[in-house]
Amino acid sequence: MKFPTDRNEKRAVLLNAVDSVRDTVSNCVEESERLGTLAPASVEAIREAGLFTLKLPMPLGGAEADPVTQIEIIEELAYIDAAAGWCLMIGATAIGRPGAFLCDSAIAKMFANGRIPTAATATAISGQAIPVEGGYILTGRWPFASGVRHAEWMVAGAKVPARDNTEENSLTLVYPVANGHIHDNWHVVGLEGSGSNDISVKELFVPAEFTWETAMWEPRRGAAIYRMGRPGFVANEHSGVALGIARRALDEIIASAPNKKRGNPPTSSLADREAFRGDIAACDFRLRAARALSHEIYERAYEITCSGQVPGAAVQSEMRAISAHVTFEAVDVVTKAFRYTGGSAIHRSHVLQRCLRNINAAAQHFMVSDSSLENYGASLLEASDIKPMA
Repeated sequence: MKFPTDRNEKRAVLLNAVDSVRDTVSNCVEESERLGTLAPASVEAIREAGLFTLKLPMPLGGAEADPVTQIEIIEELAYIDAAAGWCLMIGATAIGRPGAFLCDSAIAKMFANGRIPTAATATAISGQAIPVEGGYILTGRWPFASGVRHAEWMVAGAKVPARDNTEENSLTLVYPVANGHIHDNWHVVGLEGSGSNDISVKELFVPAEFTWETAMWEPRRGAAIYRMGRPGFVANEHSGVALGIARRALDEIIASAPNKKRGNPPTSSLADREAFRGDIAACDFRLRAARALSHEIYERAYEITCSGQVPGAAVQSEMRAISAHVTFEAVDVVTKAFRYTGGSAIHRSHVLQRCLRNINAAAQHFMVSDSSLENYGASLLEASDIKPMA
């Protein structure tokens, strides 16, 4: 697929792509949860629609979408299936980063014959890379490698120990998933279909061409979005997932309210209750406000990258913090929708119990932890110890 360069046209193409997979993804939700990984039909539909290329450089056939468009596309897919939205955000980042930062020789091998592969990644820098001639010997175990069971490549972070006159530094390495061991430990209460298993390797040789310095944010190919920095390049995705889940929950309770009877015996509908009307109004405003603020903050950061700069620590902390705020708001909205649904919501077959489980699982991610707000607070105080990824 060749994406248009115009931002609005590209957004329209991506939204149409989500619409094209709607039925397939929706029909696979229960199968994905049962399998503990995204159902094959869902994976194939998302891949064929070009959605995994959301963050891939355009020279490699990717969409290279701006951060706000990324939020919108992930939100739309997460509305259909939270696990699919989650796998999209991880898969898009996992193929986008090497696409931007690997050298040409590695790209030629990874994207052989112009084919775009699938990939997975993990936030934790939990491996160790020992320099040897021609590359590194990598050992480590990476948790929460979402989508790893349908990924062809793994993008992992590792520490390179200090030696001689060099200091310890961080390196990003790319290796075939087939060379790692996937641990069967994804037995969870939410986002079951994301297949976020651990993956490990022991003394695996990774050629130097399949690595780059983690701190590098000047791309070899592609443009502004690859200067977003860390956490900026990945934090926006969490806003998209949270907004999609919460809006689905709110829409579901609003649609069912007129037919949901209350009382003993039931005489009036949930829609007739004043308390319910007030709560859904507040929930709607909270979601729309959080969404608008998220768009505003990421648009401003994107403008910085378009000028050729990487956003500084204060902006990085703000980007991460807004995604945490969006997620916290989404948890409250979904919880209200679940509670108003009553006893029927506790059945595994009910969409509201799935929304409740998924949003709470999403809220446990490190990227949207309380520390993100603490660091944004530090930036507001103009403190000297702002650590966006702490």
